[in-house]
Amino acid sequence: MSVGDMPYRRGQHALIAFAHRAGSFAIDNPDAPDLLAQFQSRAQPFEARIGDAAGSVGKTVAAYADYERFLNSELTHSYVALQRQLNLAERAALTQSQARWLAYRDAEFRFIDRNWNVSRFGTSATLSRNGYRSAVTKERTMTLLMYLKNYGSVATGEQSSANR
Repeated sequence: MSVGDMPYRRGQHALIAFAHRAGSFAIDNPDAPDLLAQFQSRAQPFEARIGDAAGSVGKTVAAYADYERFLNSELTHSYVALQRQLNLAERAALTQSQARWLAYRDAEFRFIDRNWNVSRFGTSATLSRNGYRSAVTKERTMTLLMYLKNYGSVATGEQSSANR
């Protein structure tokens, strides 16, 4: 694949990811709350603050720092809530999956931090780094919420009968 094909490939991958995500809604529990919409509603003020800070690198960096803390909190909450719905074997598999995802995230963050630097990308490097890092965590959080949506007892905080 040539370098010129890269934007096309990225667009193709994004389209496939979107189609996959959109298709996954067909098997959700229709009685479950819309956890993704609730998450996006909670995320919106942080994202708006980032947009409002445009033009001030310092304010944008501070807004991204708050957003990253929010995303990490949401990720933890989603992970713990999903664990509560699983039996022991499923929980072990999720724990392993999350550990591997955290290793991926850390490697991705190292790449992002090393690649988007001021010498290569100027002052936009800081903004790009923050945006890419946030996108990685937001995507995992949304994935866990999609898994969690399959359990109707989530809204009441009950555990799955597999754990009782």
